[in-house]
Amino acid sequence: MERIAIIGGGGTAAALAHDLILRGFSVAIYERGEFFSGATGRHHGLLHSGARYAVHDPEAARECIEENMILRRLVPQAMEQNEGLFVALDDEDMDYRQRLKDACAATGIPTRDYTPEQARHLEPGLADGVLAAMQVPDATFDAWRLALPFLATARAGGATAHNFTEVIGIDVRDGAVRGLRLRSLAEDAHGERGREWSAPADMVVNAAGAWAGKVAALAGVHVPIQPGPGVLVAIEGRVTNMVINRMRKASEGDIIVPQRRLSVLGTSMWLTDDPDHLDIPPEHVQRMVRLCSEMVPACAGAVIRSAWSAARPLIGNADATRPQEISRTFDCYDHGTRDNVSGLLSIIGGKGMTLRAMAEKTADIICRLTGRDAPCRTRETPLLPPRAFYRS
Repeated sequence: MERIAIIGGGGTAAALAHDLILRGFSVAIYERGEFFSGATGRHHGLLHSGARYAVHDPEAARECIEENMILRRLVPQAMEQNEGLFVALDDEDMDYRQRLKDACAATGIPTRDYTPEQARHLEPGLADGVLAAMQVPDATFDAWRLALPFLATARAGGATAHNFTEVIGIDVRDGAVRGLRLRSLAEDAHGERGREWSAPADMVVNAAGAWAGKVAALAGVHVPIQPGPGVLVAIEGRVTNMVINRMRKASEGDIIVPQRRLSVLGTSMWLTDDPDHLDIPPEHVQRMVRLCSEMVPACAGAVIRSAWSAARPLIGNADATRPQEISRTFDCYDHGTRDNVSGLLSIIGGKGMTLRAMAEKTADIICRLTGRDAPCRTRETPLLPPRAFYRS
């Protein structure tokens, strides 16, 4: 049985472990911090319909709508299937309206038009100046409750999951990966930390998200990762019940995501080379509130509960003139083909809600490389509830 080591403990790693266990592999996950402490646990929790990307990133839009429908079946307990509205506030938005409708139709995203009066009947908090609205199958989900069932099910199937365990080296000999060098960051029974040891592996998957570049460097290879941080702001109270998007090309301060008794406003964006040191610029917080208030005026007077940032693991694109133009699709790199380091893969890009699809693509490549004929079963296989992870 081939031993697969996964570096990173986010949603993609959890879904990949689940997929590989179902295909008969031995799996171990190594996460430097707590599970889901990176972008997986720090986004706004939008189950994308794909409409935000339909015009300028149709590949990502198709991925989103397909996974949207799959996840509604697999993990309904993690989400509120509350739908979404795109709203037009000015002539520029209205000019974009038909492009958005056509792009949604081309990528398989269902839409429904509303008059301003119908939209405000659905969502009384919308601005009086709304000119048109369009419904799409957005939804909201709890970030941990979406990812944790994958990890719980993988562990119940035999995967081992190690948090607070840092990968400090990738053992490459004769052009092939042999295993990992690890360091414990948690205290042991004697109150000590820093123990180091080696773990053999037949294949290693770099699923470290925004840190994938740093992990790849341990094996002397490069991946085109571009961390893209952004600020999110949670205000007290649900100012809407549906997800509200501005009817224009994806930008900043153009989305409101209701979460329990809060509303999450987002998202700003910039690029960085170091995802370990992220600021929360006060002007970003103020800008998110101001821009979202144009869609729903109640945002302006609400109490700010919290603000945070996380780094998106974007695939680098030197031709993009705006960070928002970088594709939200994903890809998996076989470093045996790219860099003559066999047994090493890197999965980068994607979104929190495409975790299962990213895992399927990566597991397909692993099966091809190992000669294993084992189809993906994660589209239909039931998942354990998140609480199952904490059972011994």
